[in-house]
Amino acid sequence: MRGKFFDEWVLGEEYMTPSRTMTETDVVMFAAMTGDYNELHTSEEFMKSSQFGKRIVHGLLGLAVSHGLLFRTGLLEGTAIAFLGVESWKFEAPVFFGDTIRIKVKVVEKRPSKSKPDRGIVKLFLEVIKQDDTVVQSGFKTLMIRRTPT
Repeated sequence: MRGKFFDEWVLGEEYMTPSRTMTETDVVMFAAMTGDYNELHTSEEFMKSSQFGKRIVHGLLGLAVSHGLLFRTGLLEGTAIAFLGVESWKFEAPVFFGDTIRIKVKVVEKRPSKSKPDRGIVKLFLEVIKQDDTVVQSGFKTLMIRRTPT
């Protein structure tokens, strides 16, 4: 499946990604990769007396997985040139081990490149949603996308 070219993106259109369950392995590997072994994520005993009562998934792991799920839609396959940024990302509720998340994606802005006619910029608003429909994270991601070849 080929992704959407810049010209095919429509303002206001929405997509839902496949889902993914956050596991112990995800958290252990993310902690090892980042060096973030905070007890919020790694100590069940420590978290028993916390406001959450149990360990939570790293917020940045949720953000990273949201990007991976976005690519699993196929919308960007072969058409994405670059990831340009994240804006106003909010961590609204915790993600716990065993939670399943999916991403709601809405096209909020698109503009042709001013310097290169073969590409454009697409801004997406993403909501990371748990299995109970709680929005746990949200914010904007901006990508550079190829235009339809001439």
